[in-house]
Amino acid sequence: MPNYAIRDLVWVASHASRGTTHAAAALLVDYYGLNIVMSVQQYVTEKESWMNPQVMTERFEMRLSPATVDEIDAWRALQSDMPSRSEAVRRLMEQGLAAAGSVRRERPPLRIGDGEKLIILMLCDLFKKLKITGEIDPEFVEQAIYGGHYWGLAWEYSGIFHGHEDSEAVLHEVVDVLDMWSFLESGYASLSKKQKDRVAAEAEPFGKHVEFRGFDGNGESEYIGIARFLIDHLDRFTKFKGRELNAHLPTIDTHRRMLSVFGPIRRTMAGRELAADEIIEILQAMMHPSRRPLAKDSKKEGSTR
Repeated sequence: MPNYAIRDLVWVASHASRGTTHAAAALLVDYYGLNIVMSVQQYVTEKESWMNPQVMTERFEMRLSPATVDEIDAWRALQSDMPSRSEAVRRLMEQGLAAAGSVRRERPPLRIGDGEKLIILMLCDLFKKLKITGEIDPEFVEQAIYGGHYWGLAWEYSGIFHGHEDSEAVLHEVVDVLDMWSFLESGYASLSKKQKDRVAAEAEPFGKHVEFRGFDGNGESEYIGIARFLIDHLDRFTKFKGRELNAHLPTIDTHRRMLSVFGPIRRTMAGRELAADEIIEILQAMMHPSRRPLAKDSKKEGSTR
């Protein structure tokens, strides 16, 4: 590395803040080239590790939609130091965790007031007197309260003391998705065979089996939980009762694209079913925008053969 590059490197690492370090390093890329900036980043990382034992060392890969990347870039542009994309994602993630309640923080310990203790112990006596058997063991509850072992209740009955509460926003989104698919399945069932063939052709590959498959069991478990509660316990959208509701792949982005098309149509749905044209338009939204030109080109090639 040239001496003048080392000089600039030392200045960047010694005088710039975390945010301006990235900006200054970017300038060095333009001026000295990629090899220099790799040394800059390595030096800065080493310097930070000397001063900060909590320096970030863990890496993971993630994929984002083009629309999400555009939103991140727009957020970056509003920041005074114009962070890199990775730095922007890290900051947004930390802000989100702080707003939602970081998973790194332990759940507050279970507290039971004196009045609550008296009520619980009276209920335990009642359970034993009436010889009621169930999932709650009154003897165990009594011993936990008498000994102040409230943590034992949380350990034994983790299904009760889990600290989770459904998000209101997710609830509304699940209802919208179930409502949309209810109309889609009902409308598709009312079509003639000729119309169904047209849907299959124009909404390929989604037009042959127009059926709600659910949400992703791994990344969208809250959505599945809410959907199952609505269907199985509140008797809403009962046409989906008995289905697994695990699509085994991410669905939220797809559903949101579909809802953007269905939303304006929904306001006109009083007393009628979806028409074939509307079903086709909604199903076509399932195709990711980046794939749509490819789908059109393949259709053209097939028609010219």
